[in-house]
Amino acid sequence: MSIHIQSARMQDKVAIITGATSGIGEATARVFAAHGAKLVIAGRSQERGEALAQELKALYGDRFMFHAVNVIHEQEVGAMVDATVQRFGRLDCLFNNAGAGERSSVESVTEEEFDRVMRLLVGSAVFGMKHAARVMKESGGGSIINNASIAAHRIQQGGYLYSGAKATVSHMTRLAGVELGPWNIRVNAISPGAIATPIFWGGSARAQSLTDDENSQKMAKLQNNLANATPTPRSGLADDIAYAALFLASDEGSYINCHDLVVDGGRIAMFNEKS
Repeated sequence: MSIHIQSARMQDKVAIITGATSGIGEATARVFAAHGAKLVIAGRSQERGEALAQELKALYGDRFMFHAVNVIHEQEVGAMVDATVQRFGRLDCLFNNAGAGERSSVESVTEEEFDRVMRLLVGSAVFGMKHAARVMKESGGGSIINNASIAAHRIQQGGYLYSGAKATVSHMTRLAGVELGPWNIRVNAISPGAIATPIFWGGSARAQSLTDDENSQKMAKLQNNLANATPTPRSGLADDIAYAALFLASDEGSYINCHDLVVDGGRIAMFNEKS
């Protein structure tokens, strides 16, 4: 991907991106890096995370680090924030991006699924906001961005638990933005629509088990299918979410708080998919 920079919108800002080793998180890491951010690439894949950090260092200099984290555990989330401050001295932006899809229904949901999905999708955002806030208060403010979904706003965009969890993330974003606003901490969400990433064929773990050609074929087919699912005649791309996150993280978004930014090519406005 070629990124053309007109201005360094994240110059010297320190950011953490969770789930940054693939998909939307990786795309956002690349965009933030190109715009001057000092960046913590956070995720579970040591191999992919270290490789991305080294690649970005070769391009932009030594202002990147990988931090291994499983965001379902508050202790690990807190340690991630502390490691960031220890390395870079502050935290200006947290993008709570890590997550996964699921396809439960009202009658199929299990206690195990409930615990897993809520800890991953809701708990990671809740404890990310908690620990980011404690250090952002000390440094005069910052931007927290939570990855929600259009599944938070309309039906048939994800599983029963997934949709409920994302709706919770969207509302807790507003609650946190009100509470933290007096400290100049802005809290916003992004609700992606039909974004072409490997989550549609099993996520990053599944993608890593396939060849480059197999993944390319799956991506091409997916983009074609998703192009027919929105008024805008193309699929959404990870970069579309990355640039939305860049805006919310930058000073250009300094008066935006408690907002859930839908980035979906207009899909949210459709009653049925295009025929």
